[in-house]
Amino acid sequence: MQKELSNNSNSGDKKNRSVLFIVLFFAVIVIVAVIVNIFTDGLFLDPSNLSIIVSNSIFPTFIAWGLCFLFACGYTDLSIGAVVVLGSFATCVFGNWFGYPGVILGGLVTGTLLIFLNFTIFAFTKIPSWIASICMALVYEAAAVGLRVNKTTRVLVDTELNRSFRALGHMPWNLVLLIAGLIVVYIIYTRTNLGLRVRAIGGNKDVSRAMGVNILRTLLWVGLVSGVLIGFAAVIQQSFNGRTILMTGLLSIQLIFQPLAITLLAQIMERWINVIIAVPICSIIIYAVFNLMTFLGIPGITLQQVFLGAFLIAFGIGGQRGVKGVVK
Repeated sequence: MQKELSNNSNSGDKKNRSVLFIVLFFAVIVIVAVIVNIFTDGLFLDPSNLSIIVSNSIFPTFIAWGLCFLFACGYTDLSIGAVVVLGSFATCVFGNWFGYPGVILGGLVTGTLLIFLNFTIFAFTKIPSWIASICMALVYEAAAVGLRVNKTTRVLVDTELNRSFRALGHMPWNLVLLIAGLIVVYIIYTRTNLGLRVRAIGGNKDVSRAMGVNILRTLLWVGLVSGVLIGFAAVIQQSFNGRTILMTGLLSIQLIFQPLAITLLAQIMERWINVIIAVPICSIIIYAVFNLMTFLGIPGITLQQVFLGAFLIAFGIGGQRGVKGVVK
């Protein structure tokens, strides 16, 4: 009885600390935002600028959610950027042909199939996921180049998505996608057997197998869920930008740098806030920082990249505090 009361007390203390952290965290954000707004003559908190910040944070949020599932089961996929490029191509081509059904299904089906293919390779081979995914990134980049240089397909992919079909990348529909995605991903990650099995595999694969977890089936389901998220990311990216930038020589990997920073920061905050909820919060914070850099005149392709690299190192160190042994 005394032990049960002690456990309830510890649970209550943990909940109170989480609530206190959330209150203080958002209070600090509000104070900093007000100070920054003063220094930018009211431009930072202008509704149009806030809309830009939120809109730009939604694309990396969906990728970061996919990374949460990957990291939770101990895998890394560096081909996500190349998958997004191909998914964006499909969004553009089928969107221009069939309207919104083509926009959604083009990116969604492409992202799902390619990420599922990656996880099939991860599950059925003993190749480390980061090595296999680099190989797949090269394959997908080569496929994108082939589509761009081929006379028949170039006309289809080297064009913009019709402006009449870009609503999913802009307010309010991108916000609707974000909220719907948050609800669905939260339920899958925290309230389903799949989410439980994923976290169990990440903790210890051998113990999970001994407890009856079907490792192969779980990994394939993770590939399916992550593929859907990456597919939606491609839809949002193409709907927002209208055109896809071709990337070769593994340059597509840079597309996951910002989502990676978001995921690492969310993992640090996981001790106080559920990681799935923390992802969109961290995404908005990180993009707000880059938005502020733009106001300060810091070049987008030089010092901002340096800051992003510094963020990745800092968040990586913070996320691995207290972890003993080898970190994958």
